[in-house]
Amino acid sequence: MPALQPTWTEERLELLKSCFDAGLSCREIADRIGVSRNAVIGKISRLNLKRERATGPVRKDAARDPRGRPTLRFRRQFLRAVTAADDTATLEAPVHNGHTCTLFELSAQTCRWPISTPGADDFCFCGNPPVEGLPYCPGHSRMAYRVSAR
Repeated sequence: MPALQPTWTEERLELLKSCFDAGLSCREIADRIGVSRNAVIGKISRLNLKRERATGPVRKDAARDPRGRPTLRFRRQFLRAVTAADDTATLEAPVHNGHTCTLFELSAQTCRWPISTPGADDFCFCGNPPVEGLPYCPGHSRMAYRVSAR
């Protein structure tokens, strides 16, 4: 029975370090070395290799989530809506004030927050006017979107 060869030879380690320094992604490094992406990620972690954070402008493709949707635009829109809705009357307004609607009555002008359990006799949606650009009214937006302290 032949002896097992180590995965990380000196040549592979040097190639890993040079590719990492060149800014290649873990997938690209894995393809060049001939190991899995997870093996590259693990080795980079064990070697404590760090990349400097980019200080330049954000690339357009970096501002999208894995499904290709723009996330930064939504975050900015949400933060603008939440900060605009931070007046005391809005914060103290009841979340649900009796304006309910059915699934067929939902529109861009109604809050889409579900009330009760789907399938129950009393199931409906909030129906209050939503915050501009968001699917929920100010009260339900506060519940759905929590702004982190970052």
